[in-house]
Amino acid sequence: MDLPEIAGRWPAINPAYGNVTLRAFRPEDATMAMDLSRDPYVPTTGTLPLNATPHQAQQWIHRQQTRHTAGTGFSFAVVDNTEGRCAGFTGLWVRKLHSGRATIGYGIAPSSRGRHLASDALRAVEPFAWTIPELHRLELYIEPWNTASIRTAERAGYLREGLLRSHQEISGQRRDMLLYSTVRD
Repeated sequence: MDLPEIAGRWPAINPAYGNVTLRAFRPEDATMAMDLSRDPYVPTTGTLPLNATPHQAQQWIHRQQTRHTAGTGFSFAVVDNTEGRCAGFTGLWVRKLHSGRATIGYGIAPSSRGRHLASDALRAVEPFAWTIPELHRLELYIEPWNTASIRTAERAGYLREGLLRSHQEISGQRRDMLLYSTVRD
């Protein structure tokens, strides 16, 4: 299936909510990527290797910078406005845009957790998502054991729709996923 045409849809103004601003990734964000890579779960769900070296972190940053031009989605650096530095990432993945759906992913580096930055990032990306006319539904997939991510989704106003049994493979094992969503008003 062809990827959607999103090249001209990068936000003109950086999305923001609460204590975060979303922006394009910069080379200096590699420090955050190295911190994020220390969480053993993160490498199982994406392309950032466990305990990334500075070079591997820069490669990950480059991949985030090319997601938009490749047509897979919008990858944003999450900037903690209080500290003025990159604290994590969020992505709006549009592979299912032809069906009116997109998926949001997020991760906050261990040193920046506990301040609701992930839920602020979800709330920041949502208004931008609704500027895409074809989009009618935003989805989050969360493993049932991940209580912090469940709290993040609920704090940001996403509703739990149910359990998808054996939904996707992570680290060579089929995993159940909770489905959370919000829809266009």
